[in-house]
Amino acid sequence: MKYLKINNNKGYYRVDTTVDNWTELDQINKDHLLTLLKFASVENFEMDEYEDTLLQNPAHNIIYKNIHGKFKDFLSNKTRFQDSVDAMYKQAIDKYKVQEAE
Repeated sequence: MKYLKINNNKGYYRVDTTVDNWTELDQINKDHLLTLLKFASVENFEMDEYEDTLLQNPAHNIIYKNIHGKFKDFLSNKTRFQDSVDAMYKQAIDKYKVQEAE
């Protein structure tokens, strides 16, 4: 599912997947970014490729460029990131599983 797009020279994002409701990128806040990160970690996260010439609004251009770059890095390293988290908490997870079986 697509979460970031470029349309009519502006950047848009969505955090509500039940409707086709897109918000202009200059309205994004910390909570919206965390929601998008959650979607990126568990779902098929799609976004339009960043192209400087497609974003005529300077604020949208800067915001989209930065968000797109961060999410692109995250998506390309998602497996490595999950393996690192699993390794970090492996001992606690194993201990909890043993206690659960008793």
